[in-house]
Amino acid sequence: MPMNANDIQRLIEEAIPDAEVTIRDLAGDGDHYAAEVVSEAFRGKSRVAQHQMVYQALKGNMGGELHALALQTSVPPEE
Repeated sequence: MPMNANDIQRLIEEAIPDAEVTIRDLAGDGDHYAAEVVSEAFRGKSRVAQHQMVYQALKGNMGGELHALALQTSVPPEE
């Protein structure tokens, strides 16, 4: 059973509480999503480390219930 966008967003926000998360269903099939995640927790971390944080938040659903996730991570602009 595919994951829905709300579940993906909830898992990420639970693991990265300050995250601003935007999820888009790319194919309309509930199986291919794009996620944009902005968090201060990413500051100073490599892109690979940022993506690993998001994948860990998904608790093993990547490749199973969640087939594909185009992921874009960034830190909020400094004020």
